[in-house]
Amino acid sequence: MAIFDKPLEELRVYLPEREEPADFDAFWTRTLEETRSHPLDPCFEPVDALLETVEVFDVTFSGYAGQRVKGWLFLPRHREGPLPCVVQYIGYGGGRGLPVEHLEWSAAGYAHFVMDTRGQGSTWSQGATPDLPDVGNSPSVPGFMTQGVLDPETYYYRRVFADGVRAVEVARAHPAVDASRIVVTGGSQGGGITLAVAGLLGAEVHAAMPNVPFLCNFRRATQIVDTYPYQEIVIFCKIHRDRIDDVFRTLSYFDGMNFAARATAPALFSTALMDDICPPSTVFAAYNHYAGQKDIRVYPFNKHEGGAMFHWIEEARFLRELWG
Repeated sequence: MAIFDKPLEELRVYLPEREEPADFDAFWTRTLEETRSHPLDPCFEPVDALLETVEVFDVTFSGYAGQRVKGWLFLPRHREGPLPCVVQYIGYGGGRGLPVEHLEWSAAGYAHFVMDTRGQGSTWSQGATPDLPDVGNSPSVPGFMTQGVLDPETYYYRRVFADGVRAVEVARAHPAVDASRIVVTGGSQGGGITLAVAGLLGAEVHAAMPNVPFLCNFRRATQIVDTYPYQEIVIFCKIHRDRIDDVFRTLSYFDGMNFAARATAPALFSTALMDDICPPSTVFAAYNHYAGQKDIRVYPFNKHEGGAMFHWIEEARFLRELWG
């Protein structure tokens, strides 16, 4: 698809009104209090991943409602003192995958924690965390966008965002991690989770790197693109014509714009002007509302792949300039 969204000069000043419920902060305070009422109980099991220069740990911790969530922790085998840690969240449909898929950050000298996404991990990389283990389900193929969408209490991303906060707490709990240098990052869905965690944890997060973030400016996204995953919401509203207001009320508790307005960590965003999955206007909506120090990389001829590994270089440079 060619460029279809607003011109770049308009995107840079695009600041749509946020649909924020009056009890947004109270909802998330209560959600995290309930989540933290369960012991974190992190378990770091060493894994022989056939990697000579990286130590790998199979991680299990208690996320939303005390439900056990998986992850990977990667540490450079030769290190001195606690390391800054990159906490990474995964794109839609993916899971934590295999250890060999996640070597860049440890090769660059960072601790690296990859959180599995509950219920996902069956489309392009493996997952190992069920969404609701009490009912015996397992990782599955999307969609997830409308699971419980008629009420914020039951919406799928309430559980995912709570897991994301706990993932930061897990990373901080490991003795090899410098708890004063925690980065959250991810692409697409992972970028949306990044914004949520940065907004919910505030000063407890020290840098944020949302890459072509999903889950931002839901109403506009569903109006200007007919691609998945946003199309899941469109189809639901097409059938449930009488519940559209309920759907968007729920989504307002999970919109990246509302989390961005509460985030304070230095941030590096990215967007692609031909991205018909996460349209650039939805990314700039979150970026322009972001409350902390921020910068953005724009890839004018790319779709949802954005800057790919070129952007990883930008992220690595961003962190080097931030911390030396």
